[in-house]
Amino acid sequence: MSFRFRGGGGANASSGMGVADHCKGTFLELQRKKAHRYVIFRIDEKKNEVVVEKTGNPAESYEDFTSALPENDCRYALYDFDFVTSENCQKSKIFFIAWSPATSRIRAKMLYATSKDRLRHELDGVHYEIQATDPTEMELEVLKERVY
Repeated sequence: MSFRFRGGGGANASSGMGVADHCKGTFLELQRKKAHRYVIFRIDEKKNEVVVEKTGNPAESYEDFTSALPENDCRYALYDFDFVTSENCQKSKIFFIAWSPATSRIRAKMLYATSKDRLRHELDGVHYEIQATDPTEMELEVLKERVY
């Protein structure tokens, strides 16, 4: 018995959700215009696509961002992290965070896992990626460790 695999990994790889057009536009607003501190995306199962759920204005803190994530459901998020280097230069790095809390439904975890790559492909310019199942895996210190 032989199996033939076609490019893209077959049905499972393509079973992820599409990405709504406004997702990339919102990302570009965060990246180029600094219009948002963060963007939270969710999967809209009725539309079969990833959509923007919430944006945070540039003055919002990391605590504002983390409190905007649901405690028991999966989300994707972008966070624009500003910091000062040891040479006293102001820098900014964009983090992609796949939030999949241990308490979320298994179906949601699977759906978000299979759809992540399609969204990430649309977000050209993300510097770091974090997979978090618990708030401690995405504390501000974790971001600082990545950039320094």
